[in-house]
Amino acid sequence: MGASSSVGSADFWVDGGDRMQSSLKRMVIGGGFLGGTLVVAVAGYRLAGWNWLDSIYMVVITVFGVGFGEIGPMTPPLRVFTMMVIISGCTSVAYILGGFLQMITEGEIKRALGVRRMKREIDLLKDHVIICGYGRIGQILAHQMEAARQPFVVIDNDDHRIAQAEGNGFLVQMGNAADEDILEAAGIMRARHLATVLPDDAINVFITLTARGLNPDLIILARGEYLSTEKKLLQAGADRVVSPAAIGALRMSHMITHPATLDFLEQDDGRNSLNELLAQIDVQVEELAISLGSNLAGATIGSVQVRGKGTFIVVALRKAIGSTIINPDQEAFLEEGDTLIVMGHLGDIPKFARHHAAKRQMQYRGTKFTRHQK
Repeated sequence: MGASSSVGSADFWVDGGDRMQSSLKRMVIGGGFLGGTLVVAVAGYRLAGWNWLDSIYMVVITVFGVGFGEIGPMTPPLRVFTMMVIISGCTSVAYILGGFLQMITEGEIKRALGVRRMKREIDLLKDHVIICGYGRIGQILAHQMEAARQPFVVIDNDDHRIAQAEGNGFLVQMGNAADEDILEAAGIMRARHLATVLPDDAINVFITLTARGLNPDLIILARGEYLSTEKKLLQAGADRVVSPAAIGALRMSHMITHPATLDFLEQDDGRNSLNELLAQIDVQVEELAISLGSNLAGATIGSVQVRGKGTFIVVALRKAIGSTIINPDQEAFLEEGDTLIVMGHLGDIPKFARHHAAKRQMQYRGTKFTRHQK
């Protein structure tokens, strides 16, 4: 889906399926006509007084052009009937062969097998990402997901971009991402995230509305070209709205005001370097998820740090509703579904998490160090 795409654009995979159906339809029609011809021909020779074996033998050598000769009396009406059988039978066989050759020459057998294989692989996905649009941002996002080994499906209605994505080994679904059937084919009911990154804000809003209606638990990230669209995308159900223009301007600003910092972060994979520096002083950044039934639900951030006996500090709080609070107040209360982003000594945080997970079902997972902004 690109700038020239529209909501009603044709579906390449549907077109391919239609062509496949057209070829099969020709073969089925030809086969049906041939079968009818054979039945009528046998019945005609039987009415002329021939036995079953002679009738069937005569039909076979006539229709398939073997021409061994007549094996019974041929009256003028029977000769006319035989000519009609020859014409009808040869036409049916030619029609069937035409459909089969069309299927071969267009590579439709291979395409059909590829579609089925890809559909099976998509059907096995769970907690995956759906990327709507394989333009410049969609391509970068897809390669990032591949690098992170995060399963994903690309949706686009441009056959060239779909071919490009397929050539990169990505799972694809050809069609309009605002179509419920296309989203369901991409496994939206089992997906964890959906990113709609089309350059058209109106289509992004429509896709967001459709996706939210199909899966209320889906985390939706939407691209917004204009700041005025952000509110509409959020109202439509997006969890996050990303403005490429705002991000680009902010990065340029940092290049001007903080060039040394950016140079450091960009050298040798800056974030990994920062993690390595933290590791050298036995410090790591982790996430503590407050699960259902955890005894930390209802506790204050300050009390959690006290329970940790100084082994970590809370640097951010991600609320269950999706908002992130940097340097949260010590008196802030935790709720089920919240996630604490903490910094502490290596080994201490996992011990704390395991201690509470043992009896109170508290979950734990590690994360890479990232910069958070309000």
